[in-house]
Amino acid sequence: MVNLVLNKFFDRLVDYFHKTDFIFWIISLLLSIFSLLLLYSVSKSTHLNYFKTQLTSICVGYLGAYVITKIGYRELSRFWYISAFTCFILMLCTFLFGTSVTGGSGVDAKAWIKLPGNITFQPSELAKIGFIITFSRHLSSLKIKEKVYRFRDIIFLFLHALVPMALTHMQGDDGASVIFFCMFLSMCFIAGINLRYFLMLFSVIVAFLPYLWTHILAEYQKKRLLCQLNPEADPLGMGFQQIQGKLSIGSGKLFGLGLFKGHRVENGSVPIQQSDFIFSVIGEELGFIGCVITIALFLVLIFKIINIANNSSDSLGIIVCFGFLGLIVSQTVFNLGMCLSLLPVMGVTLPFLSAGGSSAACLYLGLGLIQSVYMNRRSLSSARRGLEC
Repeated sequence: MVNLVLNKFFDRLVDYFHKTDFIFWIISLLLSIFSLLLLYSVSKSTHLNYFKTQLTSICVGYLGAYVITKIGYRELSRFWYISAFTCFILMLCTFLFGTSVTGGSGVDAKAWIKLPGNITFQPSELAKIGFIITFSRHLSSLKIKEKVYRFRDIIFLFLHALVPMALTHMQGDDGASVIFFCMFLSMCFIAGINLRYFLMLFSVIVAFLPYLWTHILAEYQKKRLLCQLNPEADPLGMGFQQIQGKLSIGSGKLFGLGLFKGHRVENGSVPIQQSDFIFSVIGEELGFIGCVITIALFLVLIFKIINIANNSSDSLGIIVCFGFLGLIVSQTVFNLGMCLSLLPVMGVTLPFLSAGGSSAACLYLGLGLIQSVYMNRRSLSSARRGLEC
């Protein structure tokens, strides 16, 4: 009897994986293992068990991804208002009883909710997935009604995106605001929004820059931007993290000092090396080769997302894929730019690799959405592929 139950279970499991993109799972699994190894190395030099937290989050994330594939992205889109309401309420909760993270440089982000068991949750990470669901629904509905060219409807699209951007800014997490903006651009672009609206938007942003500098940006953000021009001008202040990050990356040379053997990792030379500057750990312990492999894994992941989008059976699936693509590409580019001193520090983590339970778990929910698009790529025989519909 037990053997029969086990056989049925494994048959269903095999059947499930046959329906999904197996290579996509393999890439995500490699990134997961890579993350755990890096965080185990960091954990050895601290009293915090980043490895255990990350492992738990990955398991929760994979379970959530499985549930999403069983529900399906179309069904989630039908009940978009549940995602919108849940994410909005959770974001509001941070203002009422959220937990702040402050820094000596003036950082004051109130973006976490403390849960029982000394666990913290960052609602903005879940809101990124919720935004993919709600905004793809919004765009695909306009596309079906052939309203993506009307200025009034474009304004409503921007107002839709402005909600999470404004909420994360009010939390003090402008890095998340920038990511939401990049997701908004990616999804609008693939949905066929006319180029002139993008030009209009960027013209407004350029005109708004003086007001942004004077009234919106905090003092520490202005200092970060100015310090970015010459981090060595403030080596013990604003430039310290990036200078130390570059030193760690360079110290690994070609092959690195070896996993778990990084002296600077062990001494905690780079602030927040477990999260924002995890790439410095890769550079020191695995060297240039490790950095190249990391970037290659992300490129393969990006290629797979584009490929799945290209084979989607409807425009909704394509927009969902490009929402997640915008999330992964923007976070990767901004994080690597921070670590290499090409961009200012803005508190953006490296997807799948950085420590952070909320981020890790929610990213796997995004993987579930992409797998759902893949699994339903031929379920609508009358649907035309691409953005023709």
